[in-house]
Amino acid sequence: MTPLPASSPSPPSSPRPNTAFRRLRGQLSPSEFAAAVRRAAREIGEQVSCDPRYIGRVESGAIRCPNYAYERVFLHMFPGRTLTDMGFSPREAVRGHRTRPTAAPGPAPGPVPRPRPAPGSGPAPRAGPDTGTGPRTAPVDSGDPLRRAFVIQEPVGAPGGRVGETEAASVEEAVRRIRVLDDRHGADSIYPHTARPLNAAYALLDAGVRRRSIADRLYAGAGELAISVGWLAHDSGRLADARAHYAEALATARVTGDPALEAHAFCNTAFLARDAGRPREAVRAAQAAQRAAGRLASPRLLSLIALREAGGWAFTDRAGCERALLRAQALFCRGPSDADPEWMSFYGEAELEGLEAQCWSALGEWGRAVEHARRAVALQNPHFTRNIALFTTELASDLLADGAPDAAAVAAGRALALMDQVRSARIRLMLDETARVLRPHARNAVVADFLARYEAAPGAV
Repeated sequence: MTPLPASSPSPPSSPRPNTAFRRLRGQLSPSEFAAAVRRAAREIGEQVSCDPRYIGRVESGAIRCPNYAYERVFLHMFPGRTLTDMGFSPREAVRGHRTRPTAAPGPAPGPVPRPRPAPGSGPAPRAGPDTGTGPRTAPVDSGDPLRRAFVIQEPVGAPGGRVGETEAASVEEAVRRIRVLDDRHGADSIYPHTARPLNAAYALLDAGVRRRSIADRLYAGAGELAISVGWLAHDSGRLADARAHYAEALATARVTGDPALEAHAFCNTAFLARDAGRPREAVRAAQAAQRAAGRLASPRLLSLIALREAGGWAFTDRAGCERALLRAQALFCRGPSDADPEWMSFYGEAELEGLEAQCWSALGEWGRAVEHARRAVALQNPHFTRNIALFTTELASDLLADGAPDAAAVAAGRALALMDQVRSARIRLMLDETARVLRPHARNAVVADFLARYEAAPGAV
């Protein structure tokens, strides 16, 4: 993609070099130290793409606090040391104050009403034309990480118990673990387990919180948890549940005056509306997300929101879609910022390419859709297994529409191989449709080979 010219954001204050981290590197070159970081990540099952440039940014002070994946790696590499010992700033100073405007002193906000039933309370019915529910699939064996993902520390006797740092941190950690599991495995095996942590998070709010800083973290954490659960519902085909969870997160954002949470809720609502066949609602939700995100300093967030808007316009107004795509590209080219929300870790060049491919596909521009979908697959970080499966499936669909059934079958075969690791009703239904459209081409040997493997795979329709 050719970078588009864009105005530069206001220059940040000069960073302070991180001399403590530089001392930890010792006599290793930045390249050697980056290799050591990658090795340490593999030892604990993390995925980081550390390179000399990243090490340089840390040592120059441009990265004031690492993301959670790097945090776990660094703590593994240097046991006994804290992030502060390594020269990093507290996470609250880097993330919270940049993305969430400081509220005026006062009592903690009141509870948020929760008008919907808890998720995962029963088995999911098979997908139908109007139910918005997805097919059941065999669970992925995620072992201990799956169980740990849903542990939220509740105070003894809650409601009414004492709520503090431990409880706020447990909600935040539940959100992070759920996102990591979704990145790797998709939603179907995770969503049924989310009723307990979501109810626990809101029970903590009902228990009462004396410190405003803890209350703000709990409300933000509960809202982000509702969005994460909503996304799991969306990806597993339960669109009505997803809509309710996003509405709950939006109510939480409005109660607390949290623009970052509000922008996230509207951003996901726009994506859901597009998938539910309501493109005009998708545009309106994306525009509402832009208004909320305007109070933040994250061009990357605005870029993603512009892509959500483009996704809605693609079904109603080609010119509007193209304008939104250009805006998304220009904002993306401004680069990352310390104000980028943590949940946006998935949004890189691969996601930009993939979402643009979806727009060209909706516009019937199959050749352009294929071009962008190919780049999305090639650029995707291996950690995001679910997204690799998604974009590979979309590539197969676009190739088929572009008149290349043999190439489509090859791509569909790659996606099918990933479905052993990924449980996503949304992706599975797309792959099922591709297989259905490929059947008339079964005399092609490549297509026939794919169809034989597809029919033999569990869950084939």
